[in-house]
Amino acid sequence: MTQHWDLIIIGGSAAGVAAALTAGRCLRRTLVVDAGAPRNRFAAHMHNTVGFDGRAPEEFVNAGRAEARGYGVEFVEGAVTRLRGGDGHMVVDIDTAAGASNTHRARRVLLATGAVDELPEIPGLRERWGATALHCPYCHGYEVAHGRLGVIATSPMSEHQGLLLTQWTRDLTFFTQGKEWGATERLRAHGVRIVESPVVELLGEAGALAAVATEDGEHPMDAVFVASRMHPTLDFAQELRLATAQGPMGEFVEVDAAGRTSHPLVYAAGNVCHPGATVPVASAAGAQAAAAINMALVEEDVAG
Repeated sequence: MTQHWDLIIIGGSAAGVAAALTAGRCLRRTLVVDAGAPRNRFAAHMHNTVGFDGRAPEEFVNAGRAEARGYGVEFVEGAVTRLRGGDGHMVVDIDTAAGASNTHRARRVLLATGAVDELPEIPGLRERWGATALHCPYCHGYEVAHGRLGVIATSPMSEHQGLLLTQWTRDLTFFTQGKEWGATERLRAHGVRIVESPVVELLGEAGALAAVATEDGEHPMDAVFVASRMHPTLDFAQELRLATAQGPMGEFVEVDAAGRTSHPLVYAAGNVCHPGATVPVASAAGAQAAAAINMALVEEDVAG
């Protein structure tokens, strides 16, 4: 049987649970569909999140879900397989983790599906991602401060990483991967080692890092930073042809100040539209988008 909702939120991590909490407090009939694969699942701890600093990401999400459920929000484990427009509403097909397939209708949909990190094909990188192969100095810099750190250059964002990391260590190596980068001389002048030989492998036991191997030799290292290229998780929404744009960090969904996408009934928050959003930034965007959605629905109801 088809169910009708004021709001369906696709994605139940930071942006999704914050939006759910706001929507529930607005007395909106809200459903959250979560596939259980948040972008930060590779990290054991999160930081810069007031009240949760140093705690596991799932603790933040579980706390948010419990609070949202207290306001009547419903959650389902599963994946959205298709999102399409209806007659003044959105139609959402869901395959649940329990093996059921059903269709729901909603007056608005919020995309909080995050993004996928595309990593360079360097042996040893994927199994260390989130542990000793990192992406964000603000998220992980304190934990590896004063250590032997490296930046494996993949994009202009790598230059940004290299400059930032001079704040956390004086033992920094910038691996150019054989390319020319605008910040190389600035880094060299600041005492950063520049290695032009391409990286061929990361070495060490389990998730630990002992050295970065290049074509010319090995460089002892405690952690490396890599600027991934992200793309939004949106295969289920292809029919909507949502407007996207390319930036230094990858592709993202375009939204206005209220979080509305190019489709008038679809909003977005978090990494799906802001690749650089950390947990507190994503959750704030989710709450803001939910408030904007509530106001849009109020205006519809008052207009009759």
